[in-house]
Amino acid sequence: MSLRKSPTMTPARLEANRRNAQKSTGPRTARGKAQSRMNSLRTGTRSALHENFFLLLLDAPPCSVDRVARAILTPEQAAHRLLAQTVGMFREADIEAAEVLAKRC
Repeated sequence: MSLRKSPTMTPARLEANRRNAQKSTGPRTARGKAQSRMNSLRTGTRSALHENFFLLLLDAPPCSVDRVARAILTPEQAAHRLLAQTVGMFREADIEAAEVLAKRC
């Protein structure tokens, strides 16, 4: 329990809080908004973008992982570490699957 006395919320203090809250409106430029959309990827694979992308790559036809990834992702998203790793993982699995299929025929 704090020994500090809580500050009294005077009308002047409430008005100052309201003014300060108006200053923090988030990103204003198109670049800032685009960058803030990528913030959900910081935590990793729990983002909706990554999950949807993962599912779309699972459904991709054989030997078309790169084509599907280019069609879905923006250049900024394609450059993102997590999404690039996902594409690489699927590309390697696609190559291995193609080699297995080639040996069968």
